[in-house]
Amino acid sequence: MTSLSRRQFSAGLVAGLVAMPGVLRAQAKPRLVVIGGGPGGATVAKYVAKDSQGAIDVTMIEPLEKFTTCFHSNLVLGGLRSLESTTHAYKLDAYGVKQVRQVAAAIDRDKKQVRLADGSTLAYDRLVVSPGIDIKFESVPGYSEAASEIMPHAWKPGPQMQLLKKQLDALQDGATIVMLAPPNPYRCPPGPYERASCMAHVLKAKGHTRSKIVIIDPKDRFSKMAVFQEGWQKHYPGMIEWMDPKMHGGVKSIDAKAMTVTTDFETIKADLVNVIPAQMAGKIARDAGLTNQTGYCPIDAANMRSAIDPNIYVLGDASIAGAMPKSAFAANSQAKVVAMAVRGELAGSRTFPARYANTCWSVIQTDDTIKVGGRYEPKEGAIAEVEGFVSKPGEDAGVRVQTTEENMGWYASIVADIFA
Repeated sequence: MTSLSRRQFSAGLVAGLVAMPGVLRAQAKPRLVVIGGGPGGATVAKYVAKDSQGAIDVTMIEPLEKFTTCFHSNLVLGGLRSLESTTHAYKLDAYGVKQVRQVAAAIDRDKKQVRLADGSTLAYDRLVVSPGIDIKFESVPGYSEAASEIMPHAWKPGPQMQLLKKQLDALQDGATIVMLAPPNPYRCPPGPYERASCMAHVLKAKGHTRSKIVIIDPKDRFSKMAVFQEGWQKHYPGMIEWMDPKMHGGVKSIDAKAMTVTTDFETIKADLVNVIPAQMAGKIARDAGLTNQTGYCPIDAANMRSAIDPNIYVLGDASIAGAMPKSAFAANSQAKVVAMAVRGELAGSRTFPARYANTCWSVIQTDDTIKVGGRYEPKEGAIAEVEGFVSKPGEDAGVRVQTTEENMGWYASIVADIFA
């Protein structure tokens, strides 16, 4: 038998591997890239990395080192919790998640690459896009990004919410607040009405009995309408006026300098205007061609896979999720379905039929919290509600206290599930 030197053996091995490139590919970890570090994106990154036990290379692109939640931001506005208590550091490196502190500038779907703000690229085998929403400033005549510095929308966390709180806290008794509610679909369906409640809570606490909040709504109805209106009458009688399209005829224009809102029937002079315009999927999703004519991203109800690109999943506020609302709870639930699907594709783990859930809590007043929610499953190509619940008018005060405790407990548990 002829003996081989170590050098001859190594050369022969390399030659064999070059002849069989699939061997080299098999040794490399499959790559998951996640765009967005909110309730959807961070949850996917965490659960894929944790449950695949290092079998999948996970990278999350998120420019922020700390994330301030939109959920419970109305409680910050109402003085019911601090801004600091809604701001959370990422601790995902404990699971092996690589975190890139940059903006994702573009997605090259053909090359399966994400280009970062500094021009570098990240290759992926699967991509999760969870960019949240962008504001459609032009949906309100006269509104603009510049106008939002005077009439804040505060529908994204950060400076806008701080500006709205500063304006609210500076008001004098007898002030008029006008809120322009958004058209469907939008982030957090009960959010505008919880916000009005929290504003009224601040005014009442300061003894501003002559102040008024006017909600100009493009919708005929809104989430938890009956229990909100009952609560307003109980806690803030005469302070909150809700106007449907029949009552205002439509918003014709706003004037940020004059602080006026003009409808078909009148021009209202206000001391504070909160404009919440129509919304759409985040820019990165739109630029990548993942949206349809609605401005949001169509998905496969069975797993949140993009209906446009099979290598991409879209979840959270940017997605068209059927009967599921755009909420943090929903995004967190969808993320776990996506994490399971990704692990199944890239690591061969078992998968199960998708099950989704959501609950939205809304604070009307201290110790008076209401909720709506349900369970959802894929049916006939869409995510459908299979069980639902909502708080009822006339509920015992003890039930509302219990719902308040649920709300605070849920917040603590979900931020731990996402970020810790």
